[in-house]
Amino acid sequence: MFRRKLTALDYHNPGGFDCTDETQFRNLIVWLEDQKIRHYKIEDRGNLRNIPSSDWPKAYEKYLQDLNCSFGVQEKQEAVDWLLGLAVRYEYGDNVDKYKKCEPLAASSNSGPAPDPLVNLDSESPEFKAGVTALANILKIQRHDDYLVMLKAIRILIQERLSPEAIAKANQNKEGIPVALDKHVLGFDTGDATLNEAAQILRLLHIEELRELQTKINEAIVAVQAIIADPKTDHRLGKVGR
Repeated sequence: MFRRKLTALDYHNPGGFDCTDETQFRNLIVWLEDQKIRHYKIEDRGNLRNIPSSDWPKAYEKYLQDLNCSFGVQEKQEAVDWLLGLAVRYEYGDNVDKYKKCEPLAASSNSGPAPDPLVNLDSESPEFKAGVTALANILKIQRHDDYLVMLKAIRILIQERLSPEAIAKANQNKEGIPVALDKHVLGFDTGDATLNEAAQILRLLHIEELRELQTKINEAIVAVQAIIADPKTDHRLGKVGR
């Protein structure tokens, strides 16, 4: 994951970068600030450029805070991935016309089904884990020991909540159905007409919530039955008569 972003940014050694090497890590941060991000003025980059200094971690921590980075100094891989993404965005913004002229890759001539994009992923690589963890943190998805499971959860959330169709559906105004409160018996009397109406409204809302809960329970039962109920039958095992 780092290699692709580093290649896009024309980094001198995209394939050989090792995030666990402290010298390479610090050099990359300085290179990103000097060449791509440029958040600080040149005269304000001294502390960040002083790579051998024992105070460099403090300068780096302040740098992340100034950029409003979602990760801290302890989350090294996630922070690097975030900074690379920011640099790619700035790189595109500085060269919009250049990238608009790029022709899309030719579509494959094979008419077969599209390959699973997860097949060629190295789920054990630090870059993959850092990218999935970063997305999970942004989307507030609970962490899981299996990073592929986390990635599938991210995909489901994006499809169901962040797709154009889901957003359009969520933005639709839901018109309520008028309800005549006098046709619903409360069952008790508070002694105050206003409180009685409020109690009726709360009861109707509670009933609506129970209906939604029952619908979800029914859907869950159907889903479980679809998994455990195998309709396949081996007719060779059946006998009629003797």
